[in-house]
Amino acid sequence: MDFPSEKNNFLVEHVLDIRNSYRQLLLKELIPDIQSDEEFARQLFYAPFALVSHDTASDPVFNYANLKALELFELSWEDFTCLPSRLSAESVNQAERERLLAEVTEKGYIDHYEGVRISSTGKRFLIKNAVVWNLIDKNQGIKGQAAWFDQWAFL
Repeated sequence: MDFPSEKNNFLVEHVLDIRNSYRQLLLKELIPDIQSDEEFARQLFYAPFALVSHDTASDPVFNYANLKALELFELSWEDFTCLPSRLSAESVNQAERERLLAEVTEKGYIDHYEGVRISSTGKRFLIKNAVVWNLIDKNQGIKGQAAWFDQWAFL
């Protein structure tokens, strides 16, 4: 995917799967009171919280990050969207991450995740009260998982 911009409507098709999946599973809106899909995609990209998603590969690769997530992970769009999502956690934390993703796959979402992540320069940060959910396409097929968080602290 290309970097989100006005030119590609901030990847509105992918963002709609993020928005609709969240709404379907959690019965609420990521960003309330936005009617236009294009405006939602733009606001999601510039939101003050972090949002990422990855695909369904056997070793899932990130396929979306809003600007806040790119800043936290200290990566460009090009580097982030070719990064296996497991590498966002230190190797000692990857077993817990795998357990979390299995729980999300089974239940559809969790809304209480806490864990340590690492930026490209080695900065560690704790995320709290993250929501992780299955991405569901318009045909109700699973196309990956997404994560939202607005609480983090550098360690």
